[in-house]
Amino acid sequence: MANTSGSGKAGKAGKPTRAEKKALKTAKRAQRRESFRNIGQAFTLTKQADPRFVPILVMVAVVVAAVAYVLVFLITGSPYIPIPFAVMLAIVVGMFVFSRRAQRSMFAQAEGQAGAAGFMLRQQLRGDWRLTEAVAGTTQLDAVHRLVGRPGVVLVGEGAPHRVRGLIAQEKKRTARVVGDTPIYDITIGTGEGDVRLAKLNRYLLKLPANLSKAEVGALEKRLAALGGSRAMGLPQGPLPQGAKMRNIQRTVRRRS
Repeated sequence: MANTSGSGKAGKAGKPTRAEKKALKTAKRAQRRESFRNIGQAFTLTKQADPRFVPILVMVAVVVAAVAYVLVFLITGSPYIPIPFAVMLAIVVGMFVFSRRAQRSMFAQAEGQAGAAGFMLRQQLRGDWRLTEAVAGTTQLDAVHRLVGRPGVVLVGEGAPHRVRGLIAQEKKRTARVVGDTPIYDITIGTGEGDVRLAKLNRYLLKLPANLSKAEVGALEKRLAALGGSRAMGLPQGPLPQGAKMRNIQRTVRRRS
C-alpha cells in the first residue's frame, strides 16, 4: 500500500502545476507575437525596398487561387468545396513569393556593405561547413573568412577589391603550408568581373565538388586550428546600418586592434 501511494504522489508531482501551464501558454503567446512582429517588419522593409513586391504578390495569389478553384470545381462540380482549397493554396504560394522577394531585397540592401558576407555566412550558410570569421582583415573593414568543408578550404573575401585580393593571397599561402595538397578555393564578394554576388554565394558553395570525407574534414579543421581564429577584431557583426559613419567605425577598430 505504501509503495502504491508513493508512486501516485510521484506521478502527481511530475505533472505541471496550473501556474506552470499558465506560464507556458504565456510564453507561447509571446513567441507567436514576436514571430508576427518579425513578419510584419520584413513585409514593411521589403515593400519599401521593392516597389513591385505588393503587385506581384497580389497577382500571384489571385492567379493561383483562380486556377485552384477552377480545377477543384471541374473535379467536384461544387461551387463551394473549391473555396478553402483555393484560399489555402494562395496563402502557401504567397508566403513562398514573400520569402523569396524578402530575401532578394535583403541581399540587395546588404550588398557592398562592410560585414555583409560574414553575416550571411554566419546566419544563412547551407551545407556542412566549419566557419572561422575574419581570419585576416584591415582597419578599413576588409576581411577574409575561412570555410572548411567537403570541397576543402574556401577563403571568402569582402571589402575593397585591391586590398582584399592581397589579403586572400597572404592567407592562401599561410593555409597551404598547413593543409598541403587539400584544394583551396578563394572567392571575392562583389559585383566586378570574377566576383561572386552576395545573393549567389550559397549557390556557388553548393556547386563545389566534394573532395574530402567527413573524417578528413574533421582532421583538416583541427590542423587549421593551429593558425588561430579571428585576427581582425572589431569588424561589424552584420551589414552596417544606413547612414553609419565609416570613419568612426574605423577609429573604433584601430583602438581594438
